[in-house]
Order: sequence, then structure tokens, then C-alpha cells
Amino acid sequence: MQAESQVLRNVGQAGIPPTLQVSNLNVYYGESHILRNVDMRVQPGQMVCLIGRNGVGKTTLLKTVMGVLKARSGSVQFNGQAIGQASPDRRARMGIGYVPQGREIIPKLTVKENLLIGLEALGGRYPRSKDIPDDIFELFPVLKKMLGRMGGDLSGGQQQQLAIARALMGRPQLLVLDEPTEGIQPSIILDIEDAVRRVVETRGISVLLVEQHLHFVRKADWYYAMQKGGIVASGPTSELSKAVIQQFLAV
Repeated sequence: MQAESQVLRNVGQAGIPPTLQVSNLNVYYGESHILRNVDMRVQPGQMVCLIGRNGVGKTTLLKTVMGVLKARSGSVQFNGQAIGQASPDRRARMGIGYVPQGREIIPKLTVKENLLIGLEALGGRYPRSKDIPDDIFELFPVLKKMLGRMGGDLSGGQQQQLAIARALMGRPQLLVLDEPTEGIQPSIILDIEDAVRRVVETRGISVLLVEQHLHFVRKADWYYAMQKGGIVASGPTSELSKAVIQQFLAV
């Protein structure tokens, strides 16, 4: 993965803009300064993991990328285009898929109905179809057996798979995941890890995720470590040292 990551970084340097570029970002809650001069980038086809202890600003950063929160200063660019003034739904239609912490599937809708909601993110980029693409079921086979079940009847792990699948229905260029393995049984964690990595390798989708599960972190190509609202370390995940793991991932 490191060799692949290096190639992707070189492509970005050759003139193709990063899928996501965050520059000198500052975000406040009221007068509390949460994100401090954050710089980060995700190259095309790259999987990037954001690590750090609870409360350091990771979810705030993802919400700002998605437009749920507004920055006080700095910029967010998607495929070279400034999106700081774009609404969350506009960013979704541009090609950013978002799975928030807690999944937020709709419990009173069926699995199929939840999946079809993901089509709203297509905008005019692709023609719509009421059929669920086969590749969704290749990534998450369990969903095919549950299309008629209510979303609220699924286990936590199944709901997480549904939430990721719903985001993929919009054919994003960037998939943003906030702690996708939180509270999920180990066997399904492995399924989700494999599915996300396959999305990167077979579709060329870029992924930005917040994650504490070390095995999943190592699936990424690159990491950024956060502390007190700022980026304090970064590098290939293949070079994650025991000291960094202890500092930013240990509970």
C-alpha cells in the first residue's frame, strides 16, 4: 500500500488536484477554538485515516468537510474547487459521500428504501435507476437478504453496512466515514474493512475516515494524527510506530 500511496502523491504533485484539500482551517464552537490551522489532503484513490484520542476535533473536521459546520477561516477544496460556501446537500451532489458517527439510517424505512435514498446524491452526474446495483451486494451480501426488513430491525453492524452502502449509491468520489467500526462485533468489523478497501482499489474512490481500530487504521495508505485541534503527525500507515500508536490510539 505504501508504494501505491507514493504513486498517488506523485500524481497529485504532477498537476492533478487532490480530491480533498484542507488548508489552514480554523473552526469554533461559539468562542471555543476547536480546529487550529488544520492542513490535510487526500489524493485521488487514496485511503486516509484520521487518528487521535476523543475530543481532539476529528468529528468536527469531518463535519466541516461536509459543510455541517462552517469554518471561521481557511479553505476546503474538492477536486480543486473551493466548496466552503456550499451546503451539505450540494457537497453530496458534487460527489462527497458521508457516513456520520451513529450511522443515521432511517429505522422506519426498509433496507431497500434506505438504499434508494442514496440516489438523491447523484444530482445530474449519473442517470438514476430504481434497481440496486449488483456491486452493492458484492460488497455487503447480507443486505440482499434483508431488502424488505425495516432498518431499525438490523443489528448495529448491519446498520453500518447499510449506511455505507447508502452513501455508495450516490457514486461518490470521496467517501467520508466517522468511526465506522464503533460498537460493532469483530467479525463484521473485518467485513467492513475489506469492503472499504475494495472500494478504493476497484472504484478508485478516495476515503477519509476517523478510526480507532488499529487493524482498520493499517488498511489506510496514509494517516494524520490530531491533538488539541491540530495536526501533529502524519505519514504512511506502514510506518506507524509503537510510540504513535500508544499516543494516539491507546484508550
